[in-house]
Amino acid sequence: MKTRFFYLTLFLLVAGIFTSKVQAQEVAGTKYLNAGVGIGSFNAGGIPLGVSFEYGLKNNISVGAFFDYARYGENYAGYKWHYTFLYFGGRASYHANELFGISNEKLDVYGGLSLGFRSVSYKDNSGYYNDYYSPYNSSLILGLHAGARYMLSEKVGGFAEVGYGVAALRLGVTAKF
Repeated sequence: MKTRFFYLTLFLLVAGIFTSKVQAQEVAGTKYLNAGVGIGSFNAGGIPLGVSFEYGLKNNISVGAFFDYARYGENYAGYKWHYTFLYFGGRASYHANELFGISNEKLDVYGGLSLGFRSVSYKDNSGYYNDYYSPYNSSLILGLHAGARYMLSEKVGGFAEVGYGVAALRLGVTAKF
């Protein structure tokens, strides 16, 4: 049920983008640097820690890049193993304050897409890795995100995102340049 609600909300947001009159929002030239932690990682273990950068273009659009790191493993009875997950790629967002009639300049509501690559590596101390079948593999990733950023001061704020890609929920801090 939650998944259906999320996709319906995302669809309505994207549909609104293409059917509404776009007016200038204060996005062009704005730069954001985000650092956060993911909860509920998709197709991987561990808790993703990540950074992303966004640069505002015109017409409420921003583009940028992301990098996330997660590690998952165990250590018992002298046997150690772990996976390391590295995610990196590009992202684009539509900033929808005007679409939703939000006039609070401290709040930035957005949604968008990301495209990237997931690199997976495995290590253990048994020496039998070549015979081990891994459920994880390196691959391209496509992600969707919807989020909000609230600026606590002119330069520092917090953000929350829901989506599909690296993590279901991401919380963190943001810096505005």
